[in-house]
Amino acid sequence: MRRLARVALLCLGCAVCSLLYGLSQLALSLEQEPGGGRERQAREPVTPGARRQAGSAGRGEAGTGRCKNLSVSFWNSYWMLPSDVCGMNCFWEAAFRYDYMKTHPSEKMHLAVVACGERLEETVTMLRSAIIFSIKPLHFHIFAEDQLHESFKDILEEFPYEGKVNYTLYPITFPSESAAEWKKLFKPCASQRLFLPLILKNVDSLLYVDTDILFLRPVDDIWSFLRKFNSTQIAAMAPEHEEPRIGWYNRFARHPYYGVTGINSGVMLMNMTRIRRKYFKNDMTPVRLQWGEILMPLLKKYKLNITWGDQDLLNIMFFHNPESLYVFPCQWNYRPDHCIYGSNCKAAEEEGIFILHGNRGVYHDDKQPTFRAVYEAIKNYSFGDDLVHSLLQPLERELQKTTHTYCGRVYKVFIKQLTKSIRDLYARRSKGR
Repeated sequence: MRRLARVALLCLGCAVCSLLYGLSQLALSLEQEPGGGRERQAREPVTPGARRQAGSAGRGEAGTGRCKNLSVSFWNSYWMLPSDVCGMNCFWEAAFRYDYMKTHPSEKMHLAVVACGERLEETVTMLRSAIIFSIKPLHFHIFAEDQLHESFKDILEEFPYEGKVNYTLYPITFPSESAAEWKKLFKPCASQRLFLPLILKNVDSLLYVDTDILFLRPVDDIWSFLRKFNSTQIAAMAPEHEEPRIGWYNRFARHPYYGVTGINSGVMLMNMTRIRRKYFKNDMTPVRLQWGEILMPLLKKYKLNITWGDQDLLNIMFFHNPESLYVFPCQWNYRPDHCIYGSNCKAAEEEGIFILHGNRGVYHDDKQPTFRAVYEAIKNYSFGDDLVHSLLQPLERELQKTTHTYCGRVYKVFIKQLTKSIRDLYARRSKGR
């Protein structure tokens, strides 16, 4: 009889342990949606030296703070938590949070840009393009030289989208012990993007873009790639070239690079929680290094061999860690190289351009009038005006004047997705969304 009682007690103990383990795994999986960390927080704190100016107040999620900040998203098993992080009720805290998220599904998208020199107008035009079509709320993280901050504030305060757009202004900052090295890399501000996972510690996922980017469809759509990441992927970028015969990396690079033609970092979607946690394989030491540990050794080893600065360093990192990169198609980062030698982005030919990248200064000269026409159309569009009559139709007329160029011969790819985005926007408005 005693033996039977002991067996029954043992079975009961095993059942309880299994239940606790199952609940901890469930809590972890629920907290890591969509990209593996604490995306849904009330307004994130500003790092030291950052200047915050809210375009509109973001609503905090009242009732979700009963576990401290390092609770569920950093769990292994609940009994391994430090005593000051969370108590035995963490299971129920996680369940409460998930229930709150189900009834409050709005998800803030975080977009970062770095602006220096004469990039104010270009950056504002990019931000305007992000606002026009996007559905979920946006938070802009703007890293800019000090003399640009007041101009950004004055312009962004005039944006009419109350409740949809917040922003934070930050100074340009590098690690103090190596600031001079990083400032000399490629362009004065170019390498700032490498330090975003270390500066924006309370941001789970982030879309970084260059100032010369224009969104021709909702930011929501590229943000949704986060849900497509597998368990090893930490970032997403597009190839540098589609056609190896005109590729730069495969012909001229003096360092390792990702894939066949390398990757372009002008549009970079990041799960920053995973980036901060990952230990990276490298060719400098048999020991894997975290993000903050690997940057300076990489620069010291390759600074005499790299041409495109931080983009080259990213290529080297993902050459050694290819399983960590999600590659999206060329229409998500469409550049002059995709058409100046003849059209070579098949995805754009079929579906149109989703994100336009006017590198090489093509928005501001007459070398590629097709790119400049799109930039001028979005820059001159007034919020609230009819998008068909004030944006799409004038743009199409200007594009028809560019057919003497290679890019102009395929001008319809520049408006195919834009036309659909406008149609979808008006459809949402008619349904009251």
